[in-house]
Amino acid sequence: MKTRPSSRHAFAVLVATFVLATSPTAAFAQATDDPPADDAAAPDVPADPAATGPQPAVGDSVKQLQPDSAPSPTASDETPPPGNEKGDETSQDDETSQDDEISQDHVSSSATEKPQIPDFAAERTDESDWTMPGKTTALTRFSKLDEINDKNVKDLKLAFTFSLGVNRGQESAPLVVNDTLYVVTAYPNHLYALDLTKEGAPLKWSYTPDQPLAAQGVACCDVVNRGAVYSDGKIIYNTLNDTTVAVDAETGKEAWRTKLGRIQEGMTMTMAPTLAGDKVIVGNSGGEMGIRGWVKALDVATGKVVWTANSTGPDEDVKIGERFKPFYDQYKGKDLGVKSWPAGMWKNSGGGAWGWVSYDPELNLVYTGIGNPGPWNSSMRPGDNLWAAGVFARDADTGEAVWYYQTSHHDWNDYDGVNEYMILDMEWKGEKRKVLVHPGRTGYMYILDRETGEVLSAEPFGAITTSDGVDLKTGRIQWVKDKMPDDTGRVKKDLCPAAPGAKDWQPSAYSPDTGLLYVPHQNLCMDLKETEVGYIAGTPFVGAEVRMKPGPGGHRGEFTAWDLTKQKAKWTLKERFPVWSGTVVTAGNVVFYGTMDGWFKALNATTGDELWKFKTSSGIISQPTTWRGPDGHQYIGVLDGVGGWSGAIVAGNLDPRDGTAALGFVNAMTDLPDYTTAGGTLYAFKLPD
Repeated sequence: MKTRPSSRHAFAVLVATFVLATSPTAAFAQATDDPPADDAAAPDVPADPAATGPQPAVGDSVKQLQPDSAPSPTASDETPPPGNEKGDETSQDDETSQDDEISQDHVSSSATEKPQIPDFAAERTDESDWTMPGKTTALTRFSKLDEINDKNVKDLKLAFTFSLGVNRGQESAPLVVNDTLYVVTAYPNHLYALDLTKEGAPLKWSYTPDQPLAAQGVACCDVVNRGAVYSDGKIIYNTLNDTTVAVDAETGKEAWRTKLGRIQEGMTMTMAPTLAGDKVIVGNSGGEMGIRGWVKALDVATGKVVWTANSTGPDEDVKIGERFKPFYDQYKGKDLGVKSWPAGMWKNSGGGAWGWVSYDPELNLVYTGIGNPGPWNSSMRPGDNLWAAGVFARDADTGEAVWYYQTSHHDWNDYDGVNEYMILDMEWKGEKRKVLVHPGRTGYMYILDRETGEVLSAEPFGAITTSDGVDLKTGRIQWVKDKMPDDTGRVKKDLCPAAPGAKDWQPSAYSPDTGLLYVPHQNLCMDLKETEVGYIAGTPFVGAEVRMKPGPGGHRGEFTAWDLTKQKAKWTLKERFPVWSGTVVTAGNVVFYGTMDGWFKALNATTGDELWKFKTSSGIISQPTTWRGPDGHQYIGVLDGVGGWSGAIVAGNLDPRDGTAALGFVNAMTDLPDYTTAGGTLYAFKLPD
């Protein structure tokens, strides 16, 4: 395979990471502190995939309606109101190495007292604020605000805009706390605070973390950031160079920063933290670089690491002990995080925790999705490759594993396990169950018992050729052997879904009013060929040549309303490009999402009818949020700025003739530059006065 030439320009190094060349001799920028160098089904419910019926013309947005919905599950949506304490300014530390259990020397902090954490059982009634990307730790992204509703949303007008100063993929969620809006950008991870009490929401303060340019050179899939959380008077978020920072929400002064990894090893951090009591939960990225994945809990007040749980390795490293009671037998045994790998491979095995983490305060469990094993060349790593591509339930205070479920054993197609695990309570076979809802990259809508890890249902919601369902007795996905790659070097064709799955990171939303889950996702397939690869720290460790393409029908994106009780789609909209944005749904019976060609849309949450849309200057891959302003009126906010893995062809200015670039995504997106350009703007909307 030819190696693409690289440029001396700093973000062209990122282009090299998009390409992630599949030969061991691929050109790649070494990470240093200097600028980068050159370049199975629910009972009695039949499968009913969303992508059926007449196909639209490419570019159309066509609704597919399914039969009536049933009574809704209940959202377990408790979360505390934000605190009021402030952190103090402190100096920033250097780019240094450290152990997994970071010492106090690596924490820069002036905080001395524990925060006063409110009772999680007391549901927050003040809907004015949006303090974390998922709205609460249940990740439902539902707002009780209803001033903007299905009757008047057609009148929505632009209230104000703000340029982010970074024209890259913007995947963040705007936060609003105490009449201030906070937004984190893609690298260099600026944090802006806007004053909502003043006309036009002017800049109140800004903060930019100190991090090397070289961090861009090891970012797998654009230099994105998925946002911040608010707690204890601080805005807390991750930076690309493996650091978690806390910034005083009032003053913009740094309260603490904790260095957690080394970009020299190919490690980055792009995920949005999750709060769990007085701790903030974070995870790393770099599964395509041969990193070893981990999840860490940090003290909200000080930034000190409380516990670390690795994704692979001996039980002690993974925090598997006496409390570990998995539902399925294949997860019972000693040191399976070593034994399910060829000798020594668990040390460079991927399993980054770069997606969503949810938290149940009643059970005191955090649910952490784990990413793909490495390399993509699965012939090099026979076995189930535990504990990659699945989900752990862990004690929030100690990190001890309570149960585990693997969505994709021997993950040979990059299906990961990192998509959201939404916390709901629902009736199942006449019994109230505490569940997790997980729209998996495998193409199945999983419902799991969140106390035990049992799979209750796994119905397809997209086109699938790589598997024949999920065996509910064993929990194992049933791979189609003829589709699996082998060591012959032959191309395996028409693998659906493609590597990003039927749905990737882009978060869903759930409305207790409609009982529907709103799922932004893609309709892509791929051709895959395994190639030889060797591990070199800080360079791509992939070993696969991929070309993605549109799935059945020719459209590449879908927005689906999924009936959780009936376990099938109620309606589906088809979009020209993957729907790579998040979504938010409100008590006004309106659901919002954005498209990669730059349309921000509002739909009737019950019927799926389009009610309003607004054209932005760049494509949308961010997470919309809603809040009540100081004027007493409801606002909707969203960022534009196309990029991420799906928009690499634009954000990285990649050559459309190289179908393998961006791990094959370019092949499916050659026309995206005809519809949008790079950008980075915050938009806020409200009804006319």
